[in-house]
Amino acid sequence: MVLGAFGLSVIAQRPAIPRDAALEKKVEKTLSKMSLDEKIGQMLELNFDIMGSYGAGGQWQLNEIVLDTCLSKWKVGSILNAPGTRAHTVEQWQKWIRLIQEKSMKYIGIPDIYGLDHNHGVTYTQAGTLFPQPINLAASFNTELARSGAEITAYESRAANCPWVYNPVTDLGRDPRWPRIWESFGEDAIVNARMAEAEIKGYQGDDPNHLGQYNVAACIKHYFAYGAPFSGKDRTPAYLSPQMLREKFFEPFKAAFQAGALTLMVNSGSINGVPVHASYEYLTKWVKEDLGWDGMIVTDWADINNLFQREHVAKDKKDAIRLAINAGVDMSMDPYSVDFCILLKELVQEGKVSQERIDDAVRRILRVKYRLGLFDRPNTGGKGYEKFGSDEFAQKALRAAEETLVLLKNEGSILPLRQGVKMLLTGPNANQMRCLNGGWSYTWQGSNAEDLAEKYNTIYEAFCQQFGTANVVLEQGVTYNEKGQYWQENQPEISKAVAAAAGVDVIVACIGENSYTETPGNLTDLWLSENQRTLVKELAKTGKPLVLILNEGRPRLITDIEPLAKAVVDIFLPGNYGADALARLLSGQANFSAKMPYTYPREINSLNTYDYKVSEEVGTMAGAYNYDAKVSLLWPFGYGLSYTTFEYANLRVDKQQFTPSDVLTVSVDVKNTGARTGKEPVLLYSSDLVASLTPDNKRLRDFTKVELQPGETKTVTFRLPAKSLAFVGADGRWMLEEGDFLLRVGRLQAPTQCTTTKIWDEPNI
Repeated sequence: MVLGAFGLSVIAQRPAIPRDAALEKKVEKTLSKMSLDEKIGQMLELNFDIMGSYGAGGQWQLNEIVLDTCLSKWKVGSILNAPGTRAHTVEQWQKWIRLIQEKSMKYIGIPDIYGLDHNHGVTYTQAGTLFPQPINLAASFNTELARSGAEITAYESRAANCPWVYNPVTDLGRDPRWPRIWESFGEDAIVNARMAEAEIKGYQGDDPNHLGQYNVAACIKHYFAYGAPFSGKDRTPAYLSPQMLREKFFEPFKAAFQAGALTLMVNSGSINGVPVHASYEYLTKWVKEDLGWDGMIVTDWADINNLFQREHVAKDKKDAIRLAINAGVDMSMDPYSVDFCILLKELVQEGKVSQERIDDAVRRILRVKYRLGLFDRPNTGGKGYEKFGSDEFAQKALRAAEETLVLLKNEGSILPLRQGVKMLLTGPNANQMRCLNGGWSYTWQGSNAEDLAEKYNTIYEAFCQQFGTANVVLEQGVTYNEKGQYWQENQPEISKAVAAAAGVDVIVACIGENSYTETPGNLTDLWLSENQRTLVKELAKTGKPLVLILNEGRPRLITDIEPLAKAVVDIFLPGNYGADALARLLSGQANFSAKMPYTYPREINSLNTYDYKVSEEVGTMAGAYNYDAKVSLLWPFGYGLSYTTFEYANLRVDKQQFTPSDVLTVSVDVKNTGARTGKEPVLLYSSDLVASLTPDNKRLRDFTKVELQPGETKTVTFRLPAKSLAFVGADGRWMLEEGDFLLRVGRLQAPTQCTTTKIWDEPNI
């Protein structure tokens, strides 16, 4: 491997994405013709908002003079975001992006790459299809739902002429205080990896070198450990062991690189005091060198500025640009300023950023544009995109939602609700679309967008259709203040809800959170609001059976009200069709099949994950020191009920002893022992019984989902590479030690033994 200026490596190993020689020749030919100004311009991404303004009627109007200046003078290579962070029509996007491409080809000869946060469907395109949020998809344990949803999102994005989406989110959501838990696939590395792989295939298709007209470039984010802030607040520092970083937080990103993701967005914060945007080790060595990944790295929103404004590792913006570009950043999302172009050119002229580093960055940007086919087809949409917003897509979103809602409690089989039952529908989430969709839904925060979701059903509307309007009484008792912050509520009217309960058979309380994302979603108290908990407590005093519907982006503490409920359903953020899915599930038309994608905490001082260290659970000691430590939780990761029952039997592993080079075949029989058809996620765990570093209690190693008719049995088989049981040792190297392991599925366990210790010198195995 040859080292360039400032340690920049010229990758000699086989790249993560096999390259196309003809495409690479085009990249090099285009690069060879570009001036330094043109190259630097390609490395800048601007916010579309600065290229227009709002008129007297409140409509955003594009200023073509500003757009011309950005492209003709500054040679800007990328534009992002929706004006006013509000969804626009397909026709409007077509007009805007087509104009951008025409001017980009005229002034630069290189197409623009436009990017949007289409995070759970086409967030910023009106009348498109919104799917359940990522945390819901994780709960389904069905990667096909992730792939199919991403495929439709890609189709509808290209219908709007947008070729690049900032998704999938590959952050581990392991701290319930973090306001972006719901954007993740939960707390487990394997679930995140498999869901990210599936979405990348859905977005990009099967050939990352040649994306079709219905594909978009995926952008995995936010690399990495972004979801583990020590304070629980968004964009604040993470402090994690090297073992935790490699084993858990890096692994989903590694899987995404190997699946062919074309672009990467960087964590806004720092890890162990090192801002990721300034880390050569994390950006260049771990990704570009160790994995041979040849895609493009983009910053998050204005994050180069934060290297001097917030992190204080640079003295000014110019110094911050030097750090970030030399660390491996290829494109700066610098939304409001072209200073980046001026300052980076000065750095090159001063020899502080090498021409080689500039060429490497621009080569990666051009490669993405060529892989997208933008040079040959800079615009898409119109004819051939007639399925946009179709009933076919809507049905897929509905079926996806049905598989993502988790039944957590069902005492006395109160669910499904019997035909003709009269119910009180109460709580702040009972009659509003905003909280069903969450953030990144028509607007950034998901607020002020009810008019764009009018054709979809709130929970109340869906229940009226499913159970009959005469059988559904709406009295919310607590409502959100839509003009305030996401957490603010209006003066409660709990007595009205209690009075309304007198004439019903059952109470369905829809509680949780309003929509939010990023830093505005930070909180100081993980307990569900006092008003909502008081509402539930007062309603419980009526003696009517109580069903809790949890509609929230993260697990809010409900320990004092959970015992009052006969049934609990966690619907997370199920999207536009979530209420319809809930109504079908509660009526018994559909069956629950989801499992918890994270650990639901019981108390604020016990925020554990399922893979806690065995030493975190300590029994009472004899003698003078009478203390213990117990892992406390309300519902564990992987927990979820169904209207049918499943029985596991005959867990077996083909090797009682194995070596690090072996592949273990693990099988288990799953039988539907109930009276209803049902789907069951089958989760394979391992436990390392003795290790040189304190082992995890258990680790998920694989999963699948099976559908079974009543009385039907299926054999589920996993192929588990022995090296997947390895861990990162004290010296930072992967190791698989000889010793005993247990493989677990359900309540069954099968012993097996590694006979040989192996230590890998390479960072990725």
